[in-house]
Amino acid sequence: MGIPHQPGRDPATAPAAGRRPVDALAAAAREPAFDAHHPPAAELIADCVHCGFCLPTCPTYVLWGEEMDSPRGRIHLMKVGLEGEPLTHSMATHVDRCLGCMSCVTACPSGVRYDRLIAATRQQVHRRHRRGPRERALRAAVFALFPYPRRLRLLRGPLRAYRASGLRRLLARTGLLERLAPTLAALDRLTPPLRRRPRLPARLPAAGPRRAVVGMLTGCVQDAFFPEVNAATARVLAAEGCDVLLGSGRQGCCGALSLHNGREEEARRFARRLLDTFATAGLDFFVVNAAGCGSTLKEYGELLRDDPRYAALAADFAAKVRDLSELLDELGPVATRHPLPVTVAYHDACHLAHAQGVREQPRRLLRGIPGLELREIADPELCCGSAGVWNVLNPGPAAELGDRKARTVLATGARLLVTANPGCLMQVAASVARAGGELALAHTAQVLDASIRGRDLEELLEGRVPS
Repeated sequence: MGIPHQPGRDPATAPAAGRRPVDALAAAAREPAFDAHHPPAAELIADCVHCGFCLPTCPTYVLWGEEMDSPRGRIHLMKVGLEGEPLTHSMATHVDRCLGCMSCVTACPSGVRYDRLIAATRQQVHRRHRRGPRERALRAAVFALFPYPRRLRLLRGPLRAYRASGLRRLLARTGLLERLAPTLAALDRLTPPLRRRPRLPARLPAAGPRRAVVGMLTGCVQDAFFPEVNAATARVLAAEGCDVLLGSGRQGCCGALSLHNGREEEARRFARRLLDTFATAGLDFFVVNAAGCGSTLKEYGELLRDDPRYAALAADFAAKVRDLSELLDELGPVATRHPLPVTVAYHDACHLAHAQGVREQPRRLLRGIPGLELREIADPELCCGSAGVWNVLNPGPAAELGDRKARTVLATGARLLVTANPGCLMQVAASVARAGGELALAHTAQVLDASIRGRDLEELLEGRVPS
């Protein structure tokens, strides 16, 4: 269900348990919304002519039809914030509701940099807006877990036991978890099947003449819940003539989840650690197989621009970042592709298509596989509702967007859905299952790996969602 809206009423004025004392609210009401630390830029705000081209591509506007839940509405809120209006609960809520999909950036004829505006506004909201106790607790739990791959990996054993016990089927049948703890229910739906976690060496040498030395991000959710995607990525890169470096197991989060939720200093800490891990590796490129992570890594120069020690290193590193499909397309194929007779629907992950502008490269790679038939999905610009941890923080609206995406995917009649982001894989899988559909899902790297290695098609279809 959508988030309820009460026209003409600012939720900040409504009484609520755990709300700050009246004197604290009054003091906050006298302060302007933004401080001097990188507020949204007035010149970027001025680029918006409020034409409305962004409206049909914005997921929250499509869901609710509320002006302040559209990109131009949020830009208006940024403008009045710069003019000295306070940061109300209502303003913070409209900012929080943005998925950050950047579809509006693609749709905008005026070239408005909404990506930079929303990033600047989110960090202001995170630092200056005090949320209610329940939301603070939820966000604290999310960010104490998801950016830490070791902590996520520790969950694999308990999750296996939970599923083997039959408790999951019982809770699904009764709907009890959905009623009592919708956030936990959302996490339960999203968690993929847990397969054996392959071990990757610190360095995987190129097969044949070396064409490049590449670092590879192993990630957080990708590493814990889709380790087979990382293994496929490394094998494909090696097959295409790349020495692949993984940092001797010292990798952590790249900072994407933190940055996309306004947790700027936390994102900087993660970024510095990753830069230190690969600082002396002599990389030609740094390869990413998760769309949201890739968009953040390409912004490292901006993220660390104020850091005298890391600014130049971050800018140099960001220039080497490539999505897997981007680099493979740039290098050109050398490994033989074996036939894969399968119909494939390709889903554009938002942070790959809109934030990075990578659309045609994965399609060219898939079309280069003999026997593979590529089918397009209707309304490809509309987000599936994953958006990092947005589907955990907003399970109802995220499910609506996921169900919409599942319908368009199933309408293609394809046997296999391919995308380039772990969040999208989990979100669409949950929605397809809810729709009663039957569809296999795979990452682009897995399809390329199966073709290069000449593996049986059924191996790709093992991830079939049960009807």
